[in-house]
Parts: sequence; structure tokens; C-alpha cells
Amino acid sequence: MAGTGTLSPPLATALGTYFVWTCLFLLGHLRDFLRNMFFSRTKKKGYAPIRQDYEDFYTRRMYYRVHDCWNRPICSAPTNWIDVMERSEVNGQNPINVTGRTIRCLNLGSYNYLGFAAHDAYCTPRVNACMKAYGWGPCSSRGDAGTLPVHVQLEKEMAEYLGKEDCITCGMGFATNSTFIPVLAEKGTLFLSDALNHASIVSGVRGSGAKVKVFSHNEPEQLEAILRAVIAEGQPRTGRPWKKIIIIIEGIYSMEGEMAKLKEIVEIKKKYKAYLYLDEAHSIGALGATGRGVCEALGVDSKDVDIMMGTFTKSFGSCGGYIAGDKKLIDYLRAHCAAHLYSTAMSGPAVEMVLSALRVVRGMDGTTSGKEKIERLRKNSNYFRGKLLEMGLNVLGDWDSPVMPIMMFKPTSLVACSREMLKRGVAVVVVGFPATPLLTARVRVCISACHTKEDLDFALDMFRDVGNLLGIAYRSKDNLKHLTAARNSGIELML
Repeated sequence: MAGTGTLSPPLATALGTYFVWTCLFLLGHLRDFLRNMFFSRTKKKGYAPIRQDYEDFYTRRMYYRVHDCWNRPICSAPTNWIDVMERSEVNGQNPINVTGRTIRCLNLGSYNYLGFAAHDAYCTPRVNACMKAYGWGPCSSRGDAGTLPVHVQLEKEMAEYLGKEDCITCGMGFATNSTFIPVLAEKGTLFLSDALNHASIVSGVRGSGAKVKVFSHNEPEQLEAILRAVIAEGQPRTGRPWKKIIIIIEGIYSMEGEMAKLKEIVEIKKKYKAYLYLDEAHSIGALGATGRGVCEALGVDSKDVDIMMGTFTKSFGSCGGYIAGDKKLIDYLRAHCAAHLYSTAMSGPAVEMVLSALRVVRGMDGTTSGKEKIERLRKNSNYFRGKLLEMGLNVLGDWDSPVMPIMMFKPTSLVACSREMLKRGVAVVVVGFPATPLLTARVRVCISACHTKEDLDFALDMFRDVGNLLGIAYRSKDNLKHLTAARNSGIELML
């Protein structure tokens, strides 16, 4: 993997992890055996089981041991500091109850990259005015009576911002991929999908019914080899040429913090006349001098990307997503996509939030606030990544990326890190199996423009304490090379 970290654990760590999982697996099956022997439950006569017992084995015997590390409720706006609702301790498979108390925590888990998720002097009054004008929600789909003037204006300004002819919005980020991708496919369509693409992309590709081939993560060479082979071989059984081939990648991969090798992939797609679908959920607003995403950051013309997808749930502090492209494509999606025709449209206030945030980013509010937010996010991200590398932690991703997965590898370290950081007043997201492969458990940090240097230094002190406690400094020698290379290339590592 490119970037500042690696997914490969040390041998001793890998062996220890396999040992832990094996013990949990064997003990779980032993407990199931004893339960079935002595505490068997009566079954409904004549009914097939609604689910097989083995289907929730992981949840029952592993997840419930540590489920306090996930689904933590908050009761404040997701700005730089949040109030986490305190819950009771784990007690077998019993529910965890809210105690009524809160824990004040530094927020390193939200996607609030530009800080728009809380009160904003420009956006909030406009959202309130929009709510008074249009109400909480349109209670209708865009295809019926749910299109408001702010929908039309947002699509117009988003298309201008991205350098595309037209744009269509959707009320849910996940659904933007899972419902629009199937509309792009027809019989004879082939998708070439990155191995680490988001679940929403996987869902959309599966739902399309089209053929799919997966290439190794961020490996343009393998992508080209597969592309060359499928063009030469044609469709299975018939050998007929593919009607269209669509390459699907992400701008920033949300579990790796790594940017796509966009320049190389654009060259390949041009060479073989394939289409390119770019998911910019985590890169739009967060990368590039003016926030236009990975295209701007890597010097790629947005006209070379056929279909641009993104969400409003990260940098724009709202909900929903968009698809931008040629007008003929967007008109086709408006006429055929079920999410546009049948799902309830985005509420007016949510649309106004995106529209106002977009205008701040573009400088249309008459200030330089948007530009300052983007610059602050970049500096915060590089400062925090540099300090984590100095500690010897294994941090995935690229410079400028606000997403920083810190590799734990061992499930015990993952759980301990989550609990210890919460005790110290830092809220982090932990990700392990089955969301990631068995050996690649990680803590994912998301940096925001609203974080101050004091916030970041506090978090770094806590990571240093917990890192020393858990012994997770895996890459002190390798990290020096990355830090030296960054300084030599002019990357600012100080605030």
C-alpha cells in the first residue's frame, strides 16, 4: 500500500492475533455446544428456523464481549468537542443502558471536515429561513411534487463547481451509489472495481446484474492488464465486444485514507476507451486549493472523469449525495433512477445547508472563510499525521488526507485503545473484523478544520500514553523516511 503506513503486521503480531481469534472461536463453539446440550430452546412445531444458529455466531460469542466500543450515542453537535452519553458496562449479551451522564470528549470520529456541522454564522440563519419557507420536508419524491427551488439551485451550482454540465442529487449518500450505479448498467456492461471500494459501490454493482471484475487496490498496472484481457476476450461464452466498460474508484478510500492514483487511471481509461466513475465522498471539499476534490489536488481535469459522485454528509455538514456529468447522462438518470422517482426528496433545510456551505467554500459569501477552512484542514491533517509518525505509529494514507487509520492489528489492542481513549476524553472510531480483514484492525481518526492546535496536541498526548501502554509503535524506522521525504517535498508539518 502506498502512503505512510502498511497493512502488513509484524510476524509475532500476526501469530498472536490468529491465536486470539482461534481461542475465541473454540470457546464460542464450546459454549454453544453446552447451551444446546443443557439449555436447548423449544422450536415452533412445523416452522423452519427464520435464521440458522451459526448466522449470528460472531455477534453472540465475540461482538457482545466488546460492543461498548461501537454505537456510542452523542447528545451535542459534532463539532471539535462532543458530549458522549455514558453507558453501563458490558454484561454478557444484555443491552447496554444509558446512565444519564455524559462524557466531554474531543471529537476525532466525525466526518465534519470543514466544520459546517455545528452553528455557522452564514449557513445557520439561511437554513432557519428555509425551514420557515418550505417546512421540515417535502413529503414527496423529486419525480412527483418534491422538487423545491433550492434543489434546482443546488444542482446548478454544484455542476458549475465541479466543471460539469449537470448534476442530480439524492437524499442519502449510500443510496447515491447503490441506486444510481445499477441505472448505468445494461446487458453487456462490465464494471472494473477497486478491491477496497466502499460497500455502497459493491451494493450498486451487485444490484446492477452486470459482470464485474475486481482489481487490486490502487494498482493501475493490474487494472490495465485486466482491461486489456477483457477487451481481447469479449463477453463470456459469446465473445462479443462489451457494450461499455466502467472503472469505479474512490477519491479518498475511507478505511485507508489513501488517494486514488487518478492520473494513471485516467490515462488508462482514455487509452482503452472506458468510462470512469469517481466516488468523492471523502475528498470533495477536503482536498485541493479550492476544495474541488482529488481532481484538483492531483492536477486532473474533471472533464476526464465521466461520472463524478460525492456526498454532502462530510464536508458540507448535511445529508445526501450527488452525481455530476454530461447533461444527457443526468437527464437519463432523472428519468430512470428509482431513488429520484420514488424516494422522498431531500428536505429544504438540508439542501439549503449544502448550498450555503458550498457558497462559503466558493467565496460567494463575500469572505475568505471557505478558503481558510480548506487551508486549516490541510495543515491540521499534515501536522497530526506527522506527529503520529514521530511516535512510531503505523498510520495509513497520504499527506493532505484528513482520514488517518492507525493500525492496531490485534483485536485486544483495538478494544483497549477505544476504551482507554474514551477514559481520557477522546472519541475515536475503531474498525475491525468483519468490516476489515482479520489482521487489519485499526483506529480511524478524522481531522477537522474546527480543531485547534491545542485540541490536536491534547489528542497526541493521549495517543502517546495509550500507544506506550499497548505497545503499538510498529514503524519508528520506516516513519523517519516518510517524514524526511515530506519535509524535502515542502509539506508543512508544523502549525
